[in-house]
Amino acid sequence: MYFPLYIAKRYLISKKSTNIINIISAVSVAGISITTISLIVILSVFNGLEDLIKSMFSAFDPDLKITIAEGKTFDSENAVFEKIKKMEGIVHFSEIIEGNALLKYGDKEEFASIKGVGNQFSEMTGIDSMMIDGKFLLKHGENSLAVVGYGIARKLSLGLSFTNPIVVYVPKRSKTPRLNLNDATKKSYIFPSGIFSIQQEIDSKYIVVPIEFAENLYDYKNEITGIELKIESGIDKDLLQKRIEEILGDKFVVKNRYQQQELIYKTIKSEKLMAFVILTFILLIASFNVVGSLTMLVIDKKHDIATLRNLGANLKTIKRIFLLEGWLISILGAIFGLFLGGVICYIQIKFGLIELYSGESMITHAYPVKIIFQDFTYTFITVVAIGFMAAWYPVRYITRRYLFEKL
Repeated sequence: MYFPLYIAKRYLISKKSTNIINIISAVSVAGISITTISLIVILSVFNGLEDLIKSMFSAFDPDLKITIAEGKTFDSENAVFEKIKKMEGIVHFSEIIEGNALLKYGDKEEFASIKGVGNQFSEMTGIDSMMIDGKFLLKHGENSLAVVGYGIARKLSLGLSFTNPIVVYVPKRSKTPRLNLNDATKKSYIFPSGIFSIQQEIDSKYIVVPIEFAENLYDYKNEITGIELKIESGIDKDLLQKRIEEILGDKFVVKNRYQQQELIYKTIKSEKLMAFVILTFILLIASFNVVGSLTMLVIDKKHDIATLRNLGANLKTIKRIFLLEGWLISILGAIFGLFLGGVICYIQIKFGLIELYSGESMITHAYPVKIIFQDFTYTFITVVAIGFMAAWYPVRYITRRYLFEKL
């Protein structure tokens, strides 16, 4: 058996001459455990929130989206798109038209983004599962219908009756400016068929309409603003994206789901990192108990140290004993913390005891949590590293400057 480790374990579990040392050691383990629990729980909550946001955006954003690099619209009959449509792994290929418009319903007005989509839009996304009123229906016979975001519907006090249509105003396409407002704008009517709720930014921005309605509204002829692709599951999306980018060249931009909502995902990752850093500082403060515990233990065991030196133990061996003692305190705290943190996360995943929101429009009522093994690894390494630094100071200075000069 490794001698310094054996002595360190004996010192950890044995009763000290001064009871306060046992209390400080227990507090050290408890403090590290609680901070470790906090790290695991908070990181797992951020993982769950990231997954929740991904699932929400997947109900509206495609796997890949193609837009023009410069300008707004491009020719939908470009031969290169036929090549992309026939690529292996492309399940759905859908042309879209997006543009701004002024909506009027009754006496209320609101600016919104019109999104004209094809018949495959509900199959490409999961928007039909996000309906909170009515249903996802864009056509009724020859009549075009609109599906409206909850935020817009609330601001317009929108009802799903087929008595009052939504009035849509857009600027007319013209090379010459027009001073008369009626001549400068185009007006169309469309009835709402449903209201969806995905995420606040989307809900308060978009109204989904048939692409034919959008073409007529904006006077586009063989012009679109984007192409949305759904990729077959199991296909390497990053590799397929690179292949499409090579085919299209610099004139087009291809974005995956992360890139389409890059700011939001970067914000989540930044907040997760900041939470980790803040809790690491708290862990650093909690580790000062280890410094105090080891300092008092060294003073308490000075007669044992003298005995060990008389038996032939050198300074290096004795330093290792107390260094391992500090490590054991940190490792015990980390193990307890990781175990209890994992249990808390599992209970939340299994039973959803802590509710996020009680409203019916939310995707999930329980606070989202996702356990990632990598977080456990990083947390354990961080705790052990800080534990080493906390143990190093009293071992390096106290044993040499205080005890050995007086023995």
